[in-house]
Amino acid sequence: MKKQHPCGTNEWEITRVGADIKIKCLNCGRSIMLPRIEFNKKLKKVITY
Repeated sequence: MKKQHPCGTNEWEITRVGADIKIKCLNCGRSIMLPRIEFNKKLKKVITY
């Protein structure tokens, strides 16, 4: 994401894809749901593991 999470990390895991996208912070474990349009605006780059 373009801005980092308040816990200090910038790494997310996508857990659900559909009309809304659910992402999970890899540092603190908090989950956030975003509309697909908003997610596409905030996305910086995709890293695969």
